[in-house]
Amino acid sequence: MPGPKTQSERITAFDLQPGRLLANRYEVIERLGGGWEGEVYRIRERTTGIERTAKLFYPHRNPRERAAKFYAKKLHKLRQCEIVIQYHTQAEITFRGARITFLVSEFVEGELLSQFLKRQRGGRLMPFQAVHLLHALASGIDCIHRMGEYHGDLHDENIIVQRFGLGFDLKLLDLFHWGAPRAENIRDDVVDLIHIFYEALGGAKHYAAQPDAVKQICCGLKRSLILRKFRSAGQLRGHLERMSWE
Repeated sequence: MPGPKTQSERITAFDLQPGRLLANRYEVIERLGGGWEGEVYRIRERTTGIERTAKLFYPHRNPRERAAKFYAKKLHKLRQCEIVIQYHTQAEITFRGARITFLVSEFVEGELLSQFLKRQRGGRLMPFQAVHLLHALASGIDCIHRMGEYHGDLHDENIIVQRFGLGFDLKLLDLFHWGAPRAENIRDDVVDLIHIFYEALGGAKHYAAQPDAVKQICCGLKRSLILRKFRSAGQLRGHLERMSWE
């Protein structure tokens, strides 16, 4: 019997090609991205033609299926939060002799916030647009917080912009899944929201010229000041709904 894979034999990439079948039920369309714990692919359900997303976990990042199970349960718990991608099912394949678990979720049309911002004039949003972005994010994260959960890794590479008009329709990727939620996790989410807002406005280069209403939200990016003013995403959301531009 061969022993377990050694450190040097660890799977660190799947590189699945278009047309590859997963569990004889899904066909790979394209790779969407990858990270510390695995890779994400756009797939098509063979029986219905419906496109979905598959997240494949590296075995050494998913010991005893802990990561996959925890992540699936977290998505299911947050299924009422519109900003969270909807989870469907779990399946597995064999890859280089190792059992690989993958989670199947809805496929979301849109583009990463980072790409969306690059397409804007000057690579940034005007203050009124940025406030709408922040309100959409704060509203979505508020729902997650009220469910007793958190995201844990908010940045412009894991936020999908589905539609943009008067406001933003957004979806979140890669909710951090380790450990029970703590107050510190909630605070980290709030600070991350402010940083996203700040960068969407153009960062340090344009901060001095921002209106006072914007600077009152950013609090100079000082964590202590941000958390003194906004102890939760709900408080941030409320501030945005009551703020004055005078």
